[in-house]
Amino acid sequence: IFGGLVWILVASSKVPAPMLQGWVMFVSVFCFVMSITLLCLYICGAHGGSSSWITLDVICQETAALFYLSAAVLEAYLTYSVGLVSNVLMTIYQENIAAVVFAFLATLMYVIHKVYSLLRWKSS
Repeated sequence: IFGGLVWILVASSKVPAPMLQGWVMFVSVFCFVMSITLLCLYICGAHGGSSSWITLDVICQETAALFYLSAAVLEAYLTYSVGLVSNVLMTIYQENIAAVVFAFLATLMYVIHKVYSLLRWKSS
């Protein structure tokens, strides 16, 4: 949910630095598709109780956490840089601040999920 909010907020704001916000968009879309795909596979029962799926879950959550951490830091840097310029519209600045907050929340959620996946992996 937080990743979708990052996706929407970055897409709706004006793009002062296309390379930085392009990475943020890639990360949010990639992680959203990856998470939805894994969820659908788990719901369909494609894992069959295999321990290799737990390993796949750990790898996916770790990748998503690292990607989101990099995206959140880049979006925070961009928002800080835009905030230093005094002629920026306040709504664009507020959208970027909200995107930063949700990006860090998405990072936190992926890290928490990774920890629980690692505990499940260790117990299997």
